[in-house]
Amino acid sequence: MDLAALGQRIQRLRLERALTLQRLAELSSVSVSMLSAVERGDKAATVVVLDRIAAGLDVRLTELLTEPEAERIIVRRAAEQDTVAEPGGWHRTILTPVVPGVNFEWVRSTLPPGCVPADYPPYAPGSHEFIFVESGTVTLTIDGDRTVELTRGDSVYLAADVTLRYANHTAEPCTYYVAALVMRPRRARQAARRPPAPVASSRKAAGEGQET
Repeated sequence: MDLAALGQRIQRLRLERALTLQRLAELSSVSVSMLSAVERGDKAATVVVLDRIAAGLDVRLTELLTEPEAERIIVRRAAEQDTVAEPGGWHRTILTPVVPGVNFEWVRSTLPPGCVPADYPPYAPGSHEFIFVESGTVTLTIDGDRTVELTRGDSVYLAADVTLRYANHTAEPCTYYVAALVMRPRRARQAARRPPAPVASSRKAAGEGQET
């Protein structure tokens, strides 16, 4: 058994779950000193200890002992794409295949006329986001005080550790793409940006009800 590779695998799994050595020690009933030595590749743990570590990481022992061969080509068919239809006619389709260890998401969204979803919370520092408008006009509000308007063919990059709001204030639908490279928070895993609670759209003032 390659102790260095095993230690690196355990450390990677622990960091992906935002666990400290102390927290993993509590979850696995393995001492911090033993965990630290195993991660450094300095000590060969018994199968019993490795099984406890696997349980603390919420993986099978076989997953801990063997590194699965990375898939170099992953195809996601159109029928497999996840489309979310939000109230108010807002549609989001996740286009990218799921690749273990790769926190990248590519989403196609369509905002109907007058749709103003609520603010998205920030990603962890070091995250990146690219937006491209296929049709219509979308207005971005960044950290509540900076506004950027994008029309067909426009694109923008932004550091994604900011609050962000997408809005369509026009009478035409808007379709845009978002590509996000998401870093994991240091202390706790953070879910990717999902639709938060809605706020009033530009149409609500006209008595047409609330959009999301």
